[in-house]
Amino acid sequence: MAKLRGDYTDLLIKKKILSPEQLNEAQEFSTSQGIKLQDALAKHNYATPTEIIEAMAEFHGVQFIDLTSVEIPKAIIELVPESVARENLVLPLSMDGNVLKLITADPSNYEALQKLQFILNKDVQPVLAIHEQIQEAINRNYGQSETESVDSMLVEFTDTAIEFTQIESSSALASADDSDAPVVKLVNLIISEAVNLRASDIHIEPFLDRVRVRYRIDGVLVERDQVPRRLLSALLSRIKIMGSIDISEKRRPQDGRIKMTVGGKHFDLRVSMLPTVHGQSAVMRILDRGNIQLNIRDMGFGEEDYVKYQQIIKRPNGIFLVTGPTGSGKTTTLYASLNELNRPDRKIITAEDPVEYYLPGINQVEVKHKIGLNFARIIRAMLRQAPNIILVGEIRDKETAEIAVQASLTGHLVFSTLHTNDAPSAVTRLVDIGVQPFLIASSVIAIMGQRLVRVNCPKCREPFTPSAAEIRAAAVTPEQMAKANWMKGRGCAHCRQGGYRGRIAVFELMKMTAAIRELTFAQAPTQELRRKARSGGMRTLLEDGVVKALKGNTTLEEVLSTCHAENTEIEV
Repeated sequence: MAKLRGDYTDLLIKKKILSPEQLNEAQEFSTSQGIKLQDALAKHNYATPTEIIEAMAEFHGVQFIDLTSVEIPKAIIELVPESVARENLVLPLSMDGNVLKLITADPSNYEALQKLQFILNKDVQPVLAIHEQIQEAINRNYGQSETESVDSMLVEFTDTAIEFTQIESSSALASADDSDAPVVKLVNLIISEAVNLRASDIHIEPFLDRVRVRYRIDGVLVERDQVPRRLLSALLSRIKIMGSIDISEKRRPQDGRIKMTVGGKHFDLRVSMLPTVHGQSAVMRILDRGNIQLNIRDMGFGEEDYVKYQQIIKRPNGIFLVTGPTGSGKTTTLYASLNELNRPDRKIITAEDPVEYYLPGINQVEVKHKIGLNFARIIRAMLRQAPNIILVGEIRDKETAEIAVQASLTGHLVFSTLHTNDAPSAVTRLVDIGVQPFLIASSVIAIMGQRLVRVNCPKCREPFTPSAAEIRAAAVTPEQMAKANWMKGRGCAHCRQGGYRGRIAVFELMKMTAAIRELTFAQAPTQELRRKARSGGMRTLLEDGVVKALKGNTTLEEVLSTCHAENTEIEV
């Protein structure tokens, strides 16, 4: 049994959040790894960071604050220099007389508090908050980096008449990441800022007189910075060097990959260069390795669809297709499925173009067109490796489709994606590619269409009534209206005044029943397949989105902008 420590852990045990055995284990881990006990508890998932910090606050008799919904006035922020805030991980909250409320994550660090009291010449009263939230708030209030923000760097560039030539940038920028070259800092700051803003992509686009930088946050592009046009070649050269791309080639499209650590987390950036009339345009897709540990349950499935989905992915053989446009979360869905199925007794091989996330325990193969290593060739080779489960990144042509079908008919479970608008039209698309209808009918076990919709900000969402036109377009029934819990985000610091934070998927899951197999075999049109699937219990993308809006997760406006009402044949 763990001895009473006489600290916050006693409160966690008393509240039955933590068991004595778990405390013992965390203590041993904390001693062996040389880390704080609270970090060991959080790492083992024995208690959440919020539960730990709340127990600390209660034990020390100080206030606990959730920083995500707090706006700190600029006049208060200026009381503590940025260097002091960053070095000690503290942030001023408010001033009452000569007492300064100071946000910290470690109330036991009396030495630091006394030092701050001396530096600031004020009585300091600690207020507790979660470490990550303090870091985020410091970045939000002072800028993204210890000494500079993207804005301050750009002001510096605009104010000085430094000319960057291709030759200068090539040699100066080839140095390591910690180089003092201004453009090196600027690129690092742009990437760090995008990560802190939860962006999925960074777009650097050249025009006649300027260079536009935009971040895609929750699926929406936000214009961020205007970079002086003369910096373009230096900026692109730095990105190319980081991504191991040939800096002398400017006429052809190019691809690369950057590995970066931001705030202690590892990120992969997929770089794409495209020649335009005003110079090369760069897009960096930010891939967070931590994101892919996604649980299927967290993705937004309704109860019925979740049960069906679990049954489908546990099947021993057949093809499961996920459809939707680019950026609709198809890869994330398939990776989450593989995570669920990834066990020591199963052999899983993937063929991807390119490999987006590296998954432990799974054999991943990347398409390399230059040497003729395409999807079809990889699948043929992987079948000789005796896998149980195969993931084909995308079915694009007849050869890939036919080999995937053959693999499913010979006892393999095949996952793949297809670019179609909804689930029923995937059948027609496979026929268009050139797959025989009888092969589709016998091999495909289910098709799932999906889209991503933005989620109402949990901090500022409030009751809201959609317009009559939206209700009509979404075909909301009077029964649904009576139980509706419409919500919309007002806009706050947590969601950067947008009203939305994060995204969830809306799905339509079409199982290949006997009736749908017959229609597939008879080459029935998409509309007929959709009608039959709906009569068999399939909920369309729009209907699934409406259900999520009725629960207050998102808005009807967001659902209708993503899932069009046309051809859904909703019966009211």
